[in-house]
Amino acid sequence: MTTHQVITGNSNDMNLIEDQSVNLIITSPPYPMIEMWDEMFSDQDPEIKMHLEKGDGNKAFLSMHSILNSVWDECDRVLKDNGFICINIGDATRTINSDFQMYSNHSQIIDYFRKKGYSVLPDILWRKQSNSPNKFMGSGMYPAGAYVTYEHEYILIFRKGGKRIFKGNEKMLRQKSAFFWEERNIWFSDLWDIKGTTQSMGKTKKGRDRNASFPLEIPYRLVNMYSAEDDVVLDPFGGLGTTGIACMLAKRNSISYEIDSDVTKTSLDNMNISLFTANEFIQARIKRHLNFINNLPEEKKEKCYHNTPHGFEVKTRQETAIEIEQLKSIIKTDTGYECDYTKLELSAEPEQLSIPFAKLYA
Repeated sequence: MTTHQVITGNSNDMNLIEDQSVNLIITSPPYPMIEMWDEMFSDQDPEIKMHLEKGDGNKAFLSMHSILNSVWDECDRVLKDNGFICINIGDATRTINSDFQMYSNHSQIIDYFRKKGYSVLPDILWRKQSNSPNKFMGSGMYPAGAYVTYEHEYILIFRKGGKRIFKGNEKMLRQKSAFFWEERNIWFSDLWDIKGTTQSMGKTKKGRDRNASFPLEIPYRLVNMYSAEDDVVLDPFGGLGTTGIACMLAKRNSISYEIDSDVTKTSLDNMNISLFTANEFIQARIKRHLNFINNLPEEKKEKCYHNTPHGFEVKTRQETAIEIEQLKSIIKTDTGYECDYTKLELSAEPEQLSIPFAKLYA
């Protein structure tokens, strides 16, 4: 059974979470110097609004990151030694006082965690293609007046301390939580070409009508890459509950903090997913793997290993203990949800899968 707690509150003080009790943090914070977040930042530091009105973009930028740093301080407190932090962040481009420039959010966050003593690991570029036919910014065809169009964001990855050592029952859970060989080759690439998700959410009491949530595929990959079954995953900027849903599907526990009570309600609604939808998503991993094995040349199939829990072939010995379970129940609680799991049963042959694999893993 896993638990999924949603808390309304400012994540610069996550006093409901004990020190060093979280295995993994996955989040997408408000992006400094993106106008949709000006009010939220200014509510916490009125000087930010003053800096913007005076046209001092650099001071506003640094003040916004000071607010984020207070959250990163709390993340450092609750994260276990050897835990990971994965942060989806985009840089901002903005014109202030007729001066167009880029504000490098990702480098500010890297600087913070490096100074904290974290290991800065290779990051991932999330390529978000623009649907606009006009992909340039500036003065059209003339030189020295146009700017590169940003179509990517960063997924920054940090580790607290050295490598995690798995002992006893944790070692078994790590083996169960292994990923497939073909998943590894896609997930551990430094470029993810994934379509973004809609940001419209309706006006909230705090004036927000958009949300910077990432698509489910991103936290789902990260949860599987950097945690094991039954681990605790935190999202300090919980938003629409996407990280919590990914944890439900991957059999991890989750805690989400969200400052806006209206967004918390939306998050809880979103996490109330149907068992059919959830299990179709979970089954997609198995069906994708079966398609991969079926398409191998016969000489490579003969070199495969046997996965004991599911009875199919796998590419490497490390995959022989993978055990993926499906959801048995999703029960509402006072603080979120509890999920129970059962043996996975495929509802269709691989070629009959109704969710295209490209939407989940491409």
